[in-house]
Amino acid sequence: MADFDLIVRGRDRDIGITNGKFAELAPNLRGSAREEIDATKMSIFPGVIDSHVHFDEPGRTDWEGFETGSRAAAAGGTTTIFDMPLNSHPPTIDGPSFDAKGAAAEKNSLVDFGLWGGLVPENLNELQTLRDCGVVGLKAFMCPSGIEDFPHVTLSILREGMKRAADLGLLVAVHAESPDKIKPPNGKTVRDFLESRPAEAELDAIKHSVDLANETGCRLHIVHVSCGRGVKIVADARAHGVDVTCETCPHYLLLTDEDMERIGAVAKCAPPLRPPNDQRELWNAIVDLTTIGSDHSPSPPEMKQRENFFEVWGGISGVQHLLALVADKVPAELLSENVAKRFRISEKGGIAVGKDADLAIVDLADVDLVRAESLHYRHKQSPYIGRTVPRIVRTILRGQTVYQDGKLAARPIGKFVRPNVSP
Repeated sequence: MADFDLIVRGRDRDIGITNGKFAELAPNLRGSAREEIDATKMSIFPGVIDSHVHFDEPGRTDWEGFETGSRAAAAGGTTTIFDMPLNSHPPTIDGPSFDAKGAAAEKNSLVDFGLWGGLVPENLNELQTLRDCGVVGLKAFMCPSGIEDFPHVTLSILREGMKRAADLGLLVAVHAESPDKIKPPNGKTVRDFLESRPAEAELDAIKHSVDLANETGCRLHIVHVSCGRGVKIVADARAHGVDVTCETCPHYLLLTDEDMERIGAVAKCAPPLRPPNDQRELWNAIVDLTTIGSDHSPSPPEMKQRENFFEVWGGISGVQHLLALVADKVPAELLSENVAKRFRISEKGGIAVGKDADLAIVDLADVDLVRAESLHYRHKQSPYIGRTVPRIVRTILRGQTVYQDGKLAARPIGKFVRPNVSP
């Protein structure tokens, strides 16, 4: 009988896997296995946890869906995703909507998944139900979301939601842009859009949400921070005892406002891409970031085709290349260990005995060209087309290969993960 189900031979140590868990880690690991993988010339990363995706199912599977979205995730070395409460229809704001999304994910996801719940004006009495269902946290918009059935919160509603979340042991994440700092449209161009959503709108909202977290004792996570100044506000608050962290995305690290003007609609997002100086400051603030997520937010191509840029759907498709875009540029813990710790997913995040055996094997010396035909999204669009990235060789989920050299596993094996939540 084999000592292990799988041994992965690495440069510095070998990894023994049994029953979907890391069983032993050692140089020159002794023992036999049903299968061995020679990764001695590769880089071995913990399976990526992408805590910010919109797979849009149920209700808008013509935008994406768990089947296509999770296949793209697996092809990129991501083994766990957290799906946002919008743009699915209905949004995940109560028990029945949670159950509907969970059933869709269980049926179709190739990777493991957690589910966000929403914090909207009318669902404050549903927050305990969402906690009991096992949401990874509550997502709120401080400005209009662009989706009619997911309205944004006022500061007073956010305060009350944070109070209840603190009592329930739930983390709250916010899309931080203050609506009164967003300028009305003054034209139709990309530049007009960029100028309508200045960094000041983001910074103002971050400050307000941090103050509310301090007041209520709520755990706070600021998503898709686009500039170093925003990270600094979070870092300063954390240094003064506020339980606040923040995320950025590859597009803010790698693309600028000039790229949005050059690439066009597939690079539209909110907050928008910033000038090079803001990007440099964001890189300088990497040490104070906690997580990096893709904010994968797809749409049908026709929603990207408008004469007026303000009417273009804002969302970047990026889950397939989250790891590849930053693997050789940022600390690996921003994509795995930190995510698991912040969201209290104890069985995930890192290569350690007893944790789920999730791995991404990457050849940093080889490159892939991002091509439309290589995308596994429902719609083959991405601002990264034409970029070269390191090659993802294999993705392993709980000891099982779900992606290898361009080929995906035939059947979905994704399982629901829930946080360890205590008030």
